[in-house]
Amino acid sequence: MDKSSLPSRHATSGPERAPHRAFYYAMGLSADDIARPIVGVVSSWNEAAPCNIALKRQAEAAKRGVTAAGGTPREFTTITVTDGIAMGHVGMKASLVSRETIADSVELTVRGHCYDALVGLAGCDKTLPGLMMAMLRLDIPSVFLYGGSILPGRFHGRDVTVLDVFEAVGAHAAGKISLDELTALEKVACPGAGSCGGQYTANSMAYVSEAIGLALPGSASPPAAYDTRDAFAERSGEAVMRLVREGPRPRQIVTRRALENAAAVVAATGGSTNATLHLPAMAHEAGIAFDLFDVAEVFRRTPLIADLKPGGRYLAKDVHDIGGVTVILKVLLDGGFLHGDCLTVTGRTLAENLADVVLPTEQQVVMPVSRAISPTGGLVGLRGNLAPDGAIVKVAGLAHLAHSGPARVFDSEEACFEAVMREQYAAGDVLIIRYEGPKGGPGMREMLSTTSAIYGQGMGDQVALVTDGRFSGATRGLCIGHVGPEAADGGPIGLLRDGDVIDIDAAAGTLSVRLTDDELAARRAAWAPRATDYQSGAIWRYAQTVGPARYGAVVHPGARAETHVYADR
Repeated sequence: MDKSSLPSRHATSGPERAPHRAFYYAMGLSADDIARPIVGVVSSWNEAAPCNIALKRQAEAAKRGVTAAGGTPREFTTITVTDGIAMGHVGMKASLVSRETIADSVELTVRGHCYDALVGLAGCDKTLPGLMMAMLRLDIPSVFLYGGSILPGRFHGRDVTVLDVFEAVGAHAAGKISLDELTALEKVACPGAGSCGGQYTANSMAYVSEAIGLALPGSASPPAAYDTRDAFAERSGEAVMRLVREGPRPRQIVTRRALENAAAVVAATGGSTNATLHLPAMAHEAGIAFDLFDVAEVFRRTPLIADLKPGGRYLAKDVHDIGGVTVILKVLLDGGFLHGDCLTVTGRTLAENLADVVLPTEQQVVMPVSRAISPTGGLVGLRGNLAPDGAIVKVAGLAHLAHSGPARVFDSEEACFEAVMREQYAAGDVLIIRYEGPKGGPGMREMLSTTSAIYGQGMGDQVALVTDGRFSGATRGLCIGHVGPEAADGGPIGLLRDGDVIDIDAAAGTLSVRLTDDELAARRAAWAPRATDYQSGAIWRYAQTVGPARYGAVVHPGARAETHVYADR
């Protein structure tokens, strides 16, 4: 293949690159190998959590596909901060920061070694958007592959996930279950490799990868333990070589219309609120304006058709068993909720990929649009004098969409969690957790430990929680996150006091506090910024550059400020 227009020519072609080629020969490559397109195969494989432990095997399969299709694969890895282990303590401050580090590390590896294309394999929450952001930033031919979800555990004759363990912590604190029962549950909830099995962040972003066109059709569905994942990995390696020869490149795939398709599949499945961070961040890498309110508008017009946990009854494995993500996309396409003309990594349009897909009957996992669970999606954007820059709430499975009550204000997650564990709150309260935003945290922690403890105590439908931080995709209840401006920027959430009455109406899309503009202005005049404990290192650096949650909590100017694109160098 002629490499005269490929980035790898800078490291492999001509007499002056003899020292560079010497390094390749040292790794066992031949002259023919060096002359082929060089394809990076990156995964987030590690031993930090089950989400990632199957990725090394799948990366090997992807490399076989690249080789068979005429390329030379070069494997490397990136980091993971696994939310399940980082949750509920200061480790969670590293989670969202890791998304940027993942994207940066892939960019630097590709730039430094002049790779021509990329296959990216991801398992845990931030690795999925992080890898897709890198693909868009570099704009080299790329194929994304999800590592697969975990199979459900079994406890007392029912399917369980790690969410059941988080909620059992609250149940134990309330004296509802014994320590022995909690211990027995924790040992069986996660039976092997794969990401959390409900429609939490990992599976939500996996479904996005297909809807947005960066992954092969059907690749997001098989659980990590299934051998069919290896076949998808090999096909992904073959597909990226076709993209090298023929295109399209990621920015031709990820358009405004493709982003709307991605938001639609999150809404239709009752997915993670974190998508309202990750989709704007991905759009930013492609130079597309697409913020929280743009995502929320798609949520508003898209029906909820998949009955998935945490708000519903089924798991990702159940979606796979009825035909996979393509079934959900087909229902949405036939109902007029997707743009079928968007290009994908197959070289065909989304509609062409879905032409032969049929919604199975005799199943209750995915409904036709005519029998949608709800006429609007499982997530709702909110706005009001408490959130001028917006907020987000997952409403899938909620019976009550409105709540008014007195604020109980906490300046950290730990303070709120301690109060919850001591049951120092009352029905009707609105728990406020602030100074946990992207800048104020720093790092915008998830609050799954706190929300799960509330549910475990049987109070999930009797209180609300509002934060400038964020929530795990596993969170359920009237839990509102991403409130902006955040407290660290002097947003209204930072001006609240105990007893202020908070009004939430998810049906109307409003979040407000019963204070006048003059009262808020007086409190703002007396407000002063707060220093954090992070005055050096990666988290400090993140806090200096991170932007608002509304725009994806991004840390650099994005594609709209570019003067060149790596792939065109």
